[in-house]
Amino acid sequence: MARMLALLLLCPSAFFTVVTSEQDTVCVRPVLGANIEVNGLQRYFNPGTELVLSCKQGYTPLLGPRTIVCSGSGEWTRTRFMCRPKSCPHPELVPDGDMYYEDTVYQSTINYTCYEGYILFGASNAVCLANGTWSAPAPECKPVMCGVAPIPKFGKIIYNKRIRGNTTEYGLTGTYQCLPPFVLIGDARGECTASGSWTKPPECRLVTCPPPQPIANGYMSSNFQRAYDYKETVKYGCNGHYVIDGSLESVCQETGEWSEKPACKAPCSVGIHRGRILYKGQKLWIKDLTPNRVFHRDIVSVYCMDKARNCGYAVSTQCIDGRLQIPECFEEPGALDYSLYSSSLPSEIKQC
Repeated sequence: MARMLALLLLCPSAFFTVVTSEQDTVCVRPVLGANIEVNGLQRYFNPGTELVLSCKQGYTPLLGPRTIVCSGSGEWTRTRFMCRPKSCPHPELVPDGDMYYEDTVYQSTINYTCYEGYILFGASNAVCLANGTWSAPAPECKPVMCGVAPIPKFGKIIYNKRIRGNTTEYGLTGTYQCLPPFVLIGDARGECTASGSWTKPPECRLVTCPPPQPIANGYMSSNFQRAYDYKETVKYGCNGHYVIDGSLESVCQETGEWSEKPACKAPCSVGIHRGRILYKGQKLWIKDLTPNRVFHRDIVSVYCMDKARNCGYAVSTQCIDGRLQIPECFEEPGALDYSLYSSSLPSEIKQC
């Protein structure tokens, strides 16, 4: 014993060198991949120590081996062990709504919304849990409900589909009608809106028009001096050679006034005494136009002379309510030229 003590006192450095050499071979706590864990909290491990690797909650192990061993060199053995997040089932579609998400793995989130006019019943979001299920089932989007449509006095509504009870769903439409002789004033279409109420109904109003007024140079189909109901009509015609301009009938409108009446437009006479005209595709001597009359909006052409080129050309004019303007280029021939030299008139020579 005394000999051993003396040895320690004489050679302290040799002893501590050996201890230090043994400490260099220990392994420090391993640096693990994402979401991998091991049991225990110690910082140093002796050679030969084996650690079992596992995945954190919500992750699934892949590859291997699932253990690592501290080697005599102070290094851990290699492993390809990794952890992949668990997946939840693909989310169900929500009728009349949308869902927004980026992934379906552990801790992913789905957000749900409903279309306009629909109310969400259930959770507005769900999270993928560690056991591979969603934290909440998909919600429902139920339509906003309205009562029955308001009915105007003396009116009715025809829904676009059959309803039951005293409630109607968002988007339901209907068409309003009024009982005769009442007139629908406003929008005939009604709808259950996203606010849970119906659009404003129209009004059913009794509309009459005063007795219609006659037109100059014309006649009416009815001369009764009475009030006329909405949409009643009166037909018009023209006397003699007058031509009607406008609609043949006037209608009693919802404003209580008649629609615009037509007018009777007068015929025209062609104001030349000698010469030839082009009328309805035919060349006529003016004396052959008997009677001398064309109707309102008829087109008549007279012939003018291009003296520089010694050729004739036709110029059109139109009858407008009894007035036919003769073009300024027209020169009426004298009686002698008209009788003896008619072949030299602008209408008879070469046309430009």
